[in-house]
Amino acid sequence: MTSTITSTITQDALLVLEDGRTFAGEAYGAVGHCVGEAVFSTGMTGYQETLTDPSYHGQVVVQTAPHIGNTGINDEDGESRRIWVSGYVVRDPSPRPSSWRSRRALGDELEAQGVVGISGVDTRALTRHLRERGAMRAGVFSGPDAARPVEELVNVVRMAPKMAGSALAEEVSTDHEYVVQALGDKRFTVAAIDLGIKSMTPTRLAERGIEVHVLPATATIDDVLAAQPDGVFFSNGPGDPATADTQVELLREVLQRRLPFFGICFGNQLLGRALGFGTYKLGYGHRGINQPVIDRATGKVEITAHNHGFAVDAPREGEASTPFGRARVSHVCLNDDVVEGLECLDVPAFSVQYHPEAAAGPHDAGYLFDRFVELMSSSATTRKGA
Repeated sequence: MTSTITSTITQDALLVLEDGRTFAGEAYGAVGHCVGEAVFSTGMTGYQETLTDPSYHGQVVVQTAPHIGNTGINDEDGESRRIWVSGYVVRDPSPRPSSWRSRRALGDELEAQGVVGISGVDTRALTRHLRERGAMRAGVFSGPDAARPVEELVNVVRMAPKMAGSALAEEVSTDHEYVVQALGDKRFTVAAIDLGIKSMTPTRLAERGIEVHVLPATATIDDVLAAQPDGVFFSNGPGDPATADTQVELLREVLQRRLPFFGICFGNQLLGRALGFGTYKLGYGHRGINQPVIDRATGKVEITAHNHGFAVDAPREGEASTPFGRARVSHVCLNDDVVEGLECLDVPAFSVQYHPEAAAGPHDAGYLFDRFVELMSSSATTRKGA
C-alpha cells in the first residue's frame, strides 16, 4: 500500500494482479510503482470524490466507466484534503478537461500528488476478472519498473499487506478536534468520530442545524462527553472492522449511556460488532453510486452510493437479542442480500452501510440525516420528561 515515483513522461505501464494476470497500458499520473487491493467502482461520474474518499486508502481503484477526466479537477468537490487511493486504473483518460469549473487536468493532479496510475487498460475485462476471482492485491508499475521481469513484479504484489486484517482508520483520521458550525439556528451538538470522514457528511449535518465536533479515531468517551453532545456519529473509513477494537469499545460506552447514535459504512460495521455480530469480507465489495437498497420499514427502494468491502453478519429476518436489547436488520441490498442497515429497538441507535451524504451519488438516502435529528429530538424529550 505504498508508492514510489519519479517524473512523468509518456511511458509504458503494467498492471499486475497477485494471481499473475497482467494488463498492459500507459503511465497515467506519476511514474513509478504502487501496490494495494484492486477494486472496481461503477460510478459514471464523481471520480474526484472517489479519489479523495479516505475509505479508498490502500486500494488500487479501477473505474468501470470508460471515459475519465472529462471535467478535470476543481477546488470544490474534494471530499478530503488529498487523494487517498494507492493507484488508479482507467481506460480512456480525457486529453483535456471541458468543464468551466475545472482548474487543472486529472492526470496533472495525480502526478502532483504522487499517485501512480495506468491508462489504456481493458477495464471491462479487468472488472470481469475481479468479479469472478474477487478483489485481490495488485500493483501498477510504470517507467523503468514496468520493464522488470513479470515474476519479480508478481512477488512484489504478493508481499503487500492484505486488506483483511488491516487497521487503516487511524491513518486517515484527523489528529485534532475541529468544529463545523451549524447553518442557521443551532438545534443540536453531535460528536462525530472521524474514521475516514468525507467533508460532505458534516455539511449535511450542519444543514440541519447541528454543530459537529469532529474527533480523531482515537477519541475516548471522555473526549466525546466533553463536547456535551446530543448525539454521536461514526463515519465511513477504510480497513477491516475486525481490527477496530478501540472504536467498538467506545461505541459500547455510547450505547450504555443511551446517547443517540448514527453510523454509516465503517460505522455500521462497528455498530454490528458492538451488538455482538460478526463481520466478513465480501468477494469484491460494493463501490459506486448505483446500488439498490430496500428500506424494510417503508418498503421503498433507494439507489445509493457505496464503498465497502466488508459487511455485517446479522440475521436477515426477525429480531436478535443483543447486550443492548433487541436489534434488527433495517436495510438490505437487492443485488446480493447483504446487510445494509441496523436498527436498535431498545436504545436510540441505527446505522446504514452506504453513504447518504451522496458525494457523489443520488440523494435518495438523505432522509437518514433527518431520522437522526428525530432520534435526538425524541431522546431530548424523554430526558426532560424523566
